[in-house]
Amino acid sequence: MPYFPYGPLEIAHLQDCDPSLGAVIDRIGPIQREVQPELFTALVHSIVSQQISNAAAATVWRRLGALLGAWTPERLANVTAADLRACGLPRRKVDGIQHLSRQVMQGDLDLSVLPTLPDAAVVQTLSALPGIGAWTAEMLLIFALGRPDVVSRGDQAIQRGMRRLYGLEILSHAQFTRYRERYRPYGTVASFYLWALASER
Repeated sequence: MPYFPYGPLEIAHLQDCDPSLGAVIDRIGPIQREVQPELFTALVHSIVSQQISNAAAATVWRRLGALLGAWTPERLANVTAADLRACGLPRRKVDGIQHLSRQVMQGDLDLSVLPTLPDAAVVQTLSALPGIGAWTAEMLLIFALGRPDVVSRGDQAIQRGMRRLYGLEILSHAQFTRYRERYRPYGTVASFYLWALASER
């Protein structure tokens, strides 16, 4: 799969606008994050990954791949809920994935329109579906649509990374907003480094 595209321009901007983040970027070095251009597959992956660790999500994803053979709405809509739950998915995620699959199959949700929409409209469109909230839509913005300026307030690792970066016990909404604005228009690259910082021991 391809990687999220960024380079010296984005790095220089973040280093200039935030010396603390710049020091982390220098220490960690380049970060490559894969993107999944196939929107349906990427959206299902975002649902699978909700509120679990990357390792747990990878395990469930492998099991689903072995079960399905092909990441298509038809396959996911027709496999039994029991089989999906046996892969490690809770009922809420099973219901959300199968509802999404039926919406795409029936033409009620046209994923091909999403690349033409601004970020907020993508989040609004997807959040109207059961089992999909702002975080899931924001992960699609990053890892499928390649949007350059996404920093998810609902992502606990992003918040942990910010607290570590700025030496905070608690991150207020106002503080998050101030830092988030500082990173514009390259918030997604900042997110990569905040995730990396959050995962450090």
